[in-house]
Amino acid sequence: MHKQSNSHFKYFVGVQSLADIATREDRVCVLNILGGESSDVTPVSHAFSGANVVFGTAPGKGGQVLATPVGDIPVFNNVREGLEAGHRFDCGVVYLPPSAARDGVAELIRVNPDLRKIFIITEKIAVHDAREIRAMGQQAGIDIFGANGLGVADSWQRVRIGGALGGDDPGATLRQGSIAIFSNSGGFSTTIAQYLRMSGWGTSTVISSGKDVYIHYAAPEFAFALANDARSKAAVLYCEPGGYYEADAHFNKPVVACVVGRWKSRLTRAVGHAGAMAGGADDALAKERWFKEKFGVERLFTPDDPCCSAKGAVVTNIAHIPAALTAVMRANATMPDFEPEGSLALKPWFGSDQGLDLPDDLALAVVRAVAPYDEQVARVNDQIGAIPPRQPLKDASGASQMDARTQVSSLHGVSMLEAATHSFEANVCLALLHEFGGANDEKLIDVAVGAAVNLYGTPELAAAQAAREAGNAPNAVLAAAAAIVGPNRQRAAREAARLMIDRFAAAKLADAFDREFDVDAIDTEGSAILFSDGPDAKAQAMLAGLAARGVSSAFVRWVANGPGYPCADAVLAAITTTLAWGPLMRKRISRLTAENLPWWTKLFGTLIGASADASRHHPDSFCDLSTEALLGERSLTEVAFAALLGLTPSDDDLFAFSTLTGLLLTNGPGAISAQGAKGAVSADGPESPERVQLNKALTGFLTHTGYTHGGNGYEGIAFLNEAFRDSGLDDPANAQHGVDLDALARRSVEHYAQYKARQKHGGSLDIAKLPGVNHPVFKDKPVNHDPREVFIAGLYEGRDEYNAFHAYYRALVKALFDAGVSRTVYCVNVDAVIAALLLKMLWQPLRRGDISEADLETAAFTIFLYPRMLGCAAEIDDHLNRGRNMDTRTPASQCRFVA
Repeated sequence: MHKQSNSHFKYFVGVQSLADIATREDRVCVLNILGGESSDVTPVSHAFSGANVVFGTAPGKGGQVLATPVGDIPVFNNVREGLEAGHRFDCGVVYLPPSAARDGVAELIRVNPDLRKIFIITEKIAVHDAREIRAMGQQAGIDIFGANGLGVADSWQRVRIGGALGGDDPGATLRQGSIAIFSNSGGFSTTIAQYLRMSGWGTSTVISSGKDVYIHYAAPEFAFALANDARSKAAVLYCEPGGYYEADAHFNKPVVACVVGRWKSRLTRAVGHAGAMAGGADDALAKERWFKEKFGVERLFTPDDPCCSAKGAVVTNIAHIPAALTAVMRANATMPDFEPEGSLALKPWFGSDQGLDLPDDLALAVVRAVAPYDEQVARVNDQIGAIPPRQPLKDASGASQMDARTQVSSLHGVSMLEAATHSFEANVCLALLHEFGGANDEKLIDVAVGAAVNLYGTPELAAAQAAREAGNAPNAVLAAAAAIVGPNRQRAAREAARLMIDRFAAAKLADAFDREFDVDAIDTEGSAILFSDGPDAKAQAMLAGLAARGVSSAFVRWVANGPGYPCADAVLAAITTTLAWGPLMRKRISRLTAENLPWWTKLFGTLIGASADASRHHPDSFCDLSTEALLGERSLTEVAFAALLGLTPSDDDLFAFSTLTGLLLTNGPGAISAQGAKGAVSADGPESPERVQLNKALTGFLTHTGYTHGGNGYEGIAFLNEAFRDSGLDDPANAQHGVDLDALARRSVEHYAQYKARQKHGGSLDIAKLPGVNHPVFKDKPVNHDPREVFIAGLYEGRDEYNAFHAYYRALVKALFDAGVSRTVYCVNVDAVIAALLLKMLWQPLRRGDISEADLETAAFTIFLYPRMLGCAAEIDDHLNRGRNMDTRTPASQCRFVA
């Protein structure tokens, strides 16, 4: 071979000094130059290094170019084409996938006799391929760096080859100095250089060695090149478990070794970088010991115990590297390269106290970040609202979760047990704003949703009534109305919300309820969509309702004081943007969520309104509530109660209604209703939100709800109604009702036992269970309890409220055990609680004949739909912001034909 290695190694090493690793004379060819990582990184490297990339390859894309700040880089189908075009190079950079890396290396070596160095960025290359790559490099006399590295950089010569060392602005990070860096981690290579700069130390050569199982250019080769580099006075090594490279390295210059990964010794498989294997004699503790012996130190270096020698120090925290290096160099009578550029003390670039009054030692001042992060931070701070990363959500959710042990679900971190203690309007806030909000927020919800419930004269009501008269179930009735509320129905309101967000964010509005904020300073140019030439009755009614409730905001004042008469869409947008403003500014919700709020409130109001028969909608009233009462007095909880039951509720009724709706908000991401909602979003493509129609997504929830999933509260009500039909019970809230509940329970159990016997005698295996008792999760103890039922029982005991139906259910599970129908005392589950609460509210109207059993069935079903539309709205919004397109098809191999 024409290439000769030095005699220091038994194998070929062509690099004699760190100064030879990346030079201005090197010319580079990049394999897979148009790949995702390379197309971002290569232009920066090319510009920083004085245009050192001569060409790149991308099979099938020959003739294209990669644009860079200093000119286009030509792209060829393969290396030979580039050489035949007259280009020459001595360095190859490999960005190929793992399965193609070996062939890429082989191509570079085979066709280019001028090749000297190869830098492999690819990670997780198969060990077999790595061995062959090693053999090819040795045979051809070529130095190979990597794999799974970020290449190399030279601060003195301003060159970077392969990877992203130094970030997007390597000149700002890689300041010329006397310290060489050799790191198993590419990202930490840059971080360490930045830390050193802050303490007055610059860098010479930075090598990201990578951490695949094979490290081709490893610590021994680095130590040799370090010794021969007059620029480098010392080195920093960042080491992870795996490999014996460090043990074989011989340093004649000071070194600070940062050894991490003690915790990996407890694992039995590779984690993180592929070479960080556990279980051998090359774990973190062993590496610490090797370096301690090399440096002649007994302990690790820490700020509190600065143990080091003139040869070096060992740390386990990268934040300690600068102090350790300074101490080691002081022992060598060597001062830093330049004045420190800053302090490593905690300096937050972002900050939000979330409105808390923090003590001085916790209220850290936000400082301007160092370049290039300052510009990135500024862009992030200008971002309005949250932008969650996209991810698969078929069986997952960023909105809801279910505790498998307790069966208690939560929405945006709030347990349904807690949600059960809040009003319906507070839970509207929770579903879409990720928090309950305050009293003003609830009043705004009352007006925004309340304004949409009276559907007199609308196609929504006509559609719902036609569905009702055709004999459809409640969910189909509501779906008929939802289908009308398409994107065009609220386009103006959403455009108004978009305009307000832009204008008020530019004006730096912090608190939407700030009475001192000068709304006259907000430009009204381009806001014609918000105003009309004459009064808008609905807009005036909404503004009057807000005034009657004593609530306003900067947005409402701006619209009300505008250059014309505000239209209803503008007032609605002002209300919903007020609601969204706090969570939006705190990045709790996305801008998309805020802009969709008018559509959501219209949908919620429409579904509540459509649940009431058309005869209860009038020009100036809904369910006997005047427009003034609807918008200026009544809570949404009261309005929903009236729509559902057509009754005037007592305080106890409203409490029970709120309890029910809170309990039923969600059953976790696996619920059929949630799957229907998310599937509808995914069918449109959540990553293209302009195509997603909220009403269609809500219809997905409604079509996936039925008498089994959603209507099963009726089964419990029918069972209770039958049990108490001839009992003489007058007032289920009176603990002195005079009914023998134990005898009633024994009779029900006797009938059930006879039924089971008949079914078994007839050979039937299909035996229906009693509704409201038993639960597959709660069955492991002699006496079982559903924690949701226990919570509700305690809630009502605390209010000193009695419910005969709930008490009967508790007697029933004991009677089942006493009669030998079961071997354990079953739990009363949450379905029984729902049935007991609802029937308690409706018992007396049912006994008087004010409502029929058919009305009872409809009410039991619909009361599930109200809260679950909120929970599914949360799933829809979460999927819009966070989800990827889902493929819910079953593979053909798993499908079967049933005969």
